[in-house]
Formats: sequence, structure tokens, C-alpha cells
Amino acid sequence: MNRQAIEIAVGDHELSLRQILDVARGRAKIRLSGDSSFIQKIERSRGTLQTALERGLPVYGVNTGYGKSCGKRMSADTALKNSFNLIKFHGCGTGEPVGIPETRAAMLARILCFARGYSGVSLELIRRFVEFLNRGITPVVPCEGSVGASGDLTPMSYVARALMGEGEVFYGGGRIPAGEALSRAGLTPYVYGPKEPLAIMNGTSTMTGIAAIVIDRAEKIANAVIAATALSIHALMGNAHHYDPAIARAKPHPGQGHIARSIARLLYTEKDPSLLEADALETLQDPYSLRCSPQILGVLHDALRWIIPWVEIEANSANDNPLMDPDTGAVLMGGNFYGGHISFAMDSLKSALASTADMCDRQVALMVDPHVNRGLPADLVRAEEDEIPCSHGFKAMSIASSALAAEALKATMPASSFSRSTESHNQDKVSMGTIAARDAARICDLVEKIVAIHLLAAAQACEIRGNCGSRPKISVLLEKIRAFAGPTLSDRPMDEDIASLARAISEHDLFGPDEE
Repeated sequence: MNRQAIEIAVGDHELSLRQILDVARGRAKIRLSGDSSFIQKIERSRGTLQTALERGLPVYGVNTGYGKSCGKRMSADTALKNSFNLIKFHGCGTGEPVGIPETRAAMLARILCFARGYSGVSLELIRRFVEFLNRGITPVVPCEGSVGASGDLTPMSYVARALMGEGEVFYGGGRIPAGEALSRAGLTPYVYGPKEPLAIMNGTSTMTGIAAIVIDRAEKIANAVIAATALSIHALMGNAHHYDPAIARAKPHPGQGHIARSIARLLYTEKDPSLLEADALETLQDPYSLRCSPQILGVLHDALRWIIPWVEIEANSANDNPLMDPDTGAVLMGGNFYGGHISFAMDSLKSALASTADMCDRQVALMVDPHVNRGLPADLVRAEEDEIPCSHGFKAMSIASSALAAEALKATMPASSFSRSTESHNQDKVSMGTIAARDAARICDLVEKIVAIHLLAAAQACEIRGNCGSRPKISVLLEKIRAFAGPTLSDRPMDEDIASLARAISEHDLFGPDEE
């Protein structure tokens, strides 16, 4: 945790995606509201549940069985044991752990769900979630095993286990038993009351946590691609008038205009732009991957504008089942755990990201091909003259870019199209939202590497072309890239260059607007 972390209050108001990311990435701590109205709302919801149980009313998952077994009725003692069994039998997750920021975002989303006052949980449970986040205790959550309805049952069961002091957590820079972490943090294992295990597990928090981090990465990717495209245009002596604001005014998609303005700003020169552009007859128009970059990357920009509000609504929603209406005292059984909005948002974002990756790969292909790169050496070789015959420059880098782009494009198949009837056909239509979010995260992994290759190739090409000082912002971009990787003057491995630059894109927003 950042010792200088800011504090974000959680209570009756919603949190923005930016605030969620600040908590997820350890830049902020949580303070639970002490307002009497907030506390009363939580206690009223808890009281609604207690009243229903005292009256002997059937409350799904509290004094009944789960899913298709909801016809079973249980005494209070049996019901409490059954709630612990819910945690146990969902301990069947597989795969690598969900990332720490993603799991922290999921835990915050669960706090926000409880804070709505519909879940019937105690203030003590919410406070324990806050303690875990503020003390940097993060449950180890396997990434596989959720169909996205009834929410993220299996992933969130690992969060429920950790609060009890079972399973494993990430803490103090290591992966240790949860009980040991609690002891070191001065906490005791949490003892659940009625409905609380179900309230933790039955919701969309894991997919939402992953989606929040994916959005953050996607925005950083977009910033890096703007930079890489501007470098590519300079290197290929492309036409700056393709980014004239009049073109965007004629087709006023906000994203198209934003990307065109951003590229034009990076290409600004006090010289006559035509002196930096190719003048052959066939270069009147640049290939689509350059000329249409505002129309291509603008889709990603505009998609994020509607995806962000969807994820914010989901994160701030009461998405478990059943719900306790704090106003009427009614116990309501519904389907807010269904992750359809997250699924559709992530499936859409996958497509926009992969299309961006394809554009980047095509720009790399233009720069390495002597038939279309307007006078640059084949494969961007910068070796001494006697070494040129046995030098290969960016030949393999372009192949790697193509392979990564193909894999990203392959992963765009909509996860939501693969709904599977499960749990004895009670869950007969499911969202696959968690798989969609995981797919989007995987595509981010691939695209960050493609963009790293794109930036390295474009930097090499710009330095070969020259005239970079004529465009001051192009020079600044080159300095940023060279802080992570030097030029390729002879054949050498470049895998570490790719990795370091990809990390810089993902973790530091190297080409963010504040850095331009």
C-alpha cells in the first residue's frame, strides 16, 4: 500500500471508475461513512432479513437450499451450517490467480454493493472488507470457474474463505496462508451471520473488478497507439492533411475527432508540412492503416465512453440475490447477479482493442517493407555497410507483431454467445461475463506487446528518416522510447525491450495526455 494514499469515503454516494482504480492499485484507502443515515440503512436492511427469518418466511439461500435445491427448507442451525457449505463446495476454481489489482477492485465492488443497503449484511462484514483493502490483504482467487450467473460464485468463494482465515492471500509481498496474514495484521477470523456468505458470492464483483482494470489498460493502450501512429506517419513521410479537423467535422464521431486532433498535435511543425511528406504521385493518399487511424482508433475511444458508465453502474449496484428492500421491508428474489452488461461491454471492447492491434501491425508491416516504406531500408536495418548483408533488423519483430495480432483477433469471439445451461437447468441462461472480462484482459496483454513493437519499429524508422527535430513532439516521443530501449544497430535479442516498454504502457501510461 502507498503510505501517502488518499482516503476515499464509502457511504450513500457512488464511486467513479477513477476512484475504484485508485483503491485497486493501492493509491487510496477506504473510509466507511459514519453518517447516521448510512448506518441506519444498513441496519434496516439487516433487520428486514432478521424479521423475515423470525416469521418463518422462506428466504432464498438463507433458510432454503441453493439454486435448483431452493425447495428445501431448513432450521436456523442447519441453515447456518449450509452457508458454510456454500463456501466449501464452491472451492473448485482453477487456473492462475486473478491479479491483485483486479481482486482489490472486486472487493471494493462488493463493499459498494453492500453499501446500497439491499444485501442484509452487517456493518461488521463491510468493515472487515475495508480492513482487508486498507491493510493490503488480497485473497488468492483462481481465475477460472465462473459462468457469470449466479454471478461469480466460485471466484468470490475464495474471498469469503479468506475472511474466515482459510485459503491463501497475497500479503506483505508474498503468498501466505490467510490465517497467518490475519494474525500478522492483528485480525481475527470473521464469523458469518445469516446470508453473508451468499451475499459475498452471489454477484458480479469479480467480472467487474477485472473489467475496471481492463478499461484502465485500454485507455493507456489508446494513448500509446496515438504516439506510435504519429511516429509512423513521420517515418513514412505521410500526409498530415489526413488529420485536418474539417474531416472530423464532416463525420463528427467524438473519438474520430479526438484521435485526429491528437495525431495532428504530435505532428505539428513550424515548417511547411509538405517538406516532411513524400511527393511521389502515388503518395497522394496514405494506406488505410495510417489515413484511417482516427476512424479506426476512434472506435476504441468512443466504446470506452459508454463502457465506463456501464462498469460504474455495475460496480455501484446491489447485484446479489435475494435483496432486502430497505423502504418496504420486502424480501425480493430476482436476477441482479446476471452479468450481461459486463459481458457485452467486454466483448465489445475486445473487438475494438483487437482492431487497434491489427492497425498497429499493418503500420509495422509498412515500415519494414522496402516496396512501400518510401525509401527506408528493408526491415529497418541500421547496420554498418559491410554488415548489411547479414543483418535483419526488424524482420522477426514484424513476424512477432503479426503473430500477436492474429492471436488477439482470434480471441474476439464473443464469450456471451457461449451461454451454457447449468445447475440442473436452473441457471439455463448465463452471461459468461467473467470469461469475457478475462478474454479482454488477455487481449490487453497481447496488444501492449504489439504496441511496444510498433513503438520500437517507429522509433527506429524515424531515426533513419531524420528531420525529427522539425517536429518537437516527435522528438519528445523518441526520448521516452529510448529511455527504455536503445536503437537496433546490429542483430540482437529485443524481447526485453518489448517487455519493458509494454510494462511502461500498462503501468505508467507512458504516453498519456499529461505527458505530451
